[in-house]
Amino acid sequence: MLRGEKVGLRARHEEDGPVLRAEFYDDPVHCARTESAPWRPVPPTAPDRRVMAEGGDQNSVQFSVVELAGGTLIGAATVWGIDTHHRQAHLGLGVFPAARGQGYSTDIVAVLLDYAFTVRNLHRIQLETLADNTAMLRAAERNGFRREGVLHRATWVLGEYMDEVLLALLAEEWRAAR
Repeated sequence: MLRGEKVGLRARHEEDGPVLRAEFYDDPVHCARTESAPWRPVPPTAPDRRVMAEGGDQNSVQFSVVELAGGTLIGAATVWGIDTHHRQAHLGLGVFPAARGQGYSTDIVAVLLDYAFTVRNLHRIQLETLADNTAMLRAAERNGFRREGVLHRATWVLGEYMDEVLLALLAEEWRAAR
């Protein structure tokens, strides 16, 4: 398990699937704000790549996020789009509604960065988030990310196009700030 100050990032367990599905993927609003495809209902017995334990995709590493104090599952995190030639990737995370506002996102980003730069030896990490996602913007910027641009009206969310903010951090910037 990778450990931060408040959270641990561990392998996805089989029993995490139903919880992740209920907290994130059964919610059309959450999916509209975080997924690149439209929401669709998935039967509980159907395979769902978003919640499966290791799916074998070498370009993505999925973690379950647990609270260190009690081991409770509080979300999910991923390093995705891993490009081993250019040594870059993207970060993504989600915290269950009941666990939001407690500083977990900032800690999750810090642990993901340590994994990406130290374990995977990546050079550049990028993330994209909706412009109104102040919690994610704050968590990224507290970890040294800088805004590189705004993709105007680039993301379709429940009947409207929304702006997306692009942020990035280089390994040498991350190391210098530590």
